[in-house]
Amino acid sequence: MTEAIVILASGSTARARLLRAAGLLIEVDPAGVDEDEIKASMKAEGAPVSDVAQALADLKASRKSVGYPGHFVIGADQMLDCDGAWFDKPPTLEKARAQLAALSGRTHHLHTAASIARDGSVIWRHMTRPALTMRKLSNEFLDAYVHSEGDDLLGSVGAYRLEGRGAQLFLDIRGDYFSILGLPLLPLLDFLRTHDVLPT
Repeated sequence: MTEAIVILASGSTARARLLRAAGLLIEVDPAGVDEDEIKASMKAEGAPVSDVAQALADLKASRKSVGYPGHFVIGADQMLDCDGAWFDKPPTLEKARAQLAALSGRTHHLHTAASIARDGSVIWRHMTRPALTMRKLSNEFLDAYVHSEGDDLLGSVGAYRLEGRGAQLFLDIRGDYFSILGLPLLPLLDFLRTHDVLPT
């Protein structure tokens, strides 16, 4: 097993927490990518939402890996789609509440993409699409939930944290739990094991 540090090209605290909890020695160095421009351009071209998430993950990983010769660099992205409407991280608590109200009583999908690059080239990628069915939320619950969670809601495309009080929002979830949190952790760890970053 090597002592190689894995680079996470994402500022997501949830992703960093998942990787560190799994025993990885990581360095966090977010990639500077204009996500809004890429999303708008690909959407205008009619690209599927999964393709957009994967393209962003690929770009983050490959761009950042140029500065870390020989290291594995992880890029990741997550897009929320509900009946064809795309949702991004809400910029304000008012937007977060409106987003939760829009998702209330409906099923949405989280397109969670991860890539690993080395020396500028993507050498691994993985996509998952968990489906989450939200219960019908009352105005009183929404007000209390947004007040209690505060700015923590602004770091998620869904304006919720399933690992916390956000579990109260849902009737059913189908798919990989770690992917809902932002990273397809188990396939990623398997790749790293096959490349001697983790013990077999």
